[in-house]
Amino acid sequence: MEPGFQDNLVRKLAGFLNSIGLEVIPGRVQGETFLPGIEVKDGRLIVDESRLLYPGDLLHEAGHLAVMSGTMRKGLNGNLVESEADTALIEVAAIAWSYAACIHLGMDPGIVFHPAGYHGKSAALLLGFSLGVYPGVNQLQSAGLAVAGAEARAAGVPPYPHILKWVRD
Repeated sequence: MEPGFQDNLVRKLAGFLNSIGLEVIPGRVQGETFLPGIEVKDGRLIVDESRLLYPGDLLHEAGHLAVMSGTMRKGLNGNLVESEADTALIEVAAIAWSYAACIHLGMDPGIVFHPAGYHGKSAALLLGFSLGVYPGVNQLQSAGLAVAGAEARAAGVPPYPHILKWVRD
């Protein structure tokens, strides 16, 4: 559990993220942000609980940070979508990463894939994941964070949604 946050779920998520090397701290978030109540400053997630609508959004934003190189991550500020050349690949990798985080934490993935998220496609994403269709797993594999299917069996490691390493170097 992470001190400084009032909500139990936010504390648990922040504690997990801090434990894997993604810094999450309480603070005041001014103005509009991509996800309400969450701002990126110098590669850290600043969370304003009074403005945070969906605690699971923390895992999605953390997924963006986790799949970026350490050098790029440290210099990130503001809107993550504008910070990376191939935003579509980063987005789908963050989706896969946040799903795996829910499974690892024993949480319902619906906390990330809530009805207000993903442009109305949350239910379709959840259905796909439940059927073993994992968008973004190739990006996680390319980054050395996970291995999928037959390749995992051949390597003798648990397959995605198991994560081998939570944060890219």
